[in-house]
Amino acid sequence: MRAVVLDAPGPVESLVIRELPIPVPEPGWVLIGVKAFGLNRSELHTRIGLAEGVTFPRVLGIEATGVVAACPGGEFAEGAKVVAMMGGMGRTFDGGYAEYTCVPATQVIPFTSDLDWSVLGAVPEMLQTANGALTIGLDARPGQSILIRGGTSSVGMATAVLAKQRGMTVFSTTRNEAKTSALEDLGVDHVLVDDGAVAARVRAILPEGVHAALELVGTPTLPDTLAATRVHGVVCVAGMLSNEWIVPDFYPIGYLPRGVRLSGYGGDAADLAPEVLQGFLDSVAAGEVVVPIDRVYRFDQIVEAHAAMESGLTKGKLVVTT
Repeated sequence: MRAVVLDAPGPVESLVIRELPIPVPEPGWVLIGVKAFGLNRSELHTRIGLAEGVTFPRVLGIEATGVVAACPGGEFAEGAKVVAMMGGMGRTFDGGYAEYTCVPATQVIPFTSDLDWSVLGAVPEMLQTANGALTIGLDARPGQSILIRGGTSSVGMATAVLAKQRGMTVFSTTRNEAKTSALEDLGVDHVLVDDGAVAARVRAILPEGVHAALELVGTPTLPDTLAATRVHGVVCVAGMLSNEWIVPDFYPIGYLPRGVRLSGYGGDAADLAPEVLQGFLDSVAAGEVVVPIDRVYRFDQIVEAHAAMESGLTKGKLVVTT
């Protein structure tokens, strides 16, 4: 099988396509014939040497979408359409950047859909993070307001889609004014061009501040995101687009505005219930929601795809088909 192998952290050219043996699953594991996989910031962190606990050489990829090729434990039928994500994929064992990947059955979620594989491949990690951040990290409720910091990231755009499904008022940020139309097309109510300080503009519209805020940029913008949030509101940190995630000398009383709550979300496959995945895919098929995809690449364009992700100029998910 073809697989994208990283021998050690380095530039995009460090990603090399090689022929590897097809993995042989043990009971409790599932061999998946990969049809498509999404690119994630986590894989960029691994490639540039910021990820911890990774052993090399490694096939990257914290998610994959495809069909069951073998399942000795009988948890899934051969030929079933499935997604897999997280749990060490692409870090402690080989991940989804390959024509086949072998993963624990506990990380596999089945679905039925006739959507294109390029669309299906964009969904799993993006949906899991957006849904988990809304439900677990923020406990967001219909009719509330939400600020999405890092709105043109794939997770940011997916969160906007889910928030509008819940009837929420959505504020979303982008650093690039040319990307505002992409957010407006998703139904975002208030698009804010982010110069590092958006709290005053949020409060000019909602003087009390937003009920909820999703921080995807990281610690550089976190204080301003907190300042945009009302008393008893919640800010959830679920991303590090800035590659900065440490607050030095953190003093809670001085750092956190009075009465504003701070949470974090880093999920796993168990956080994405099969009915949530299926419901989302059904909504996409019905034309009720869209999957925010920036571009679809061929397998042999993996270097180009990673370069695009690292540029920060994308508007949505990058997907690779095999």
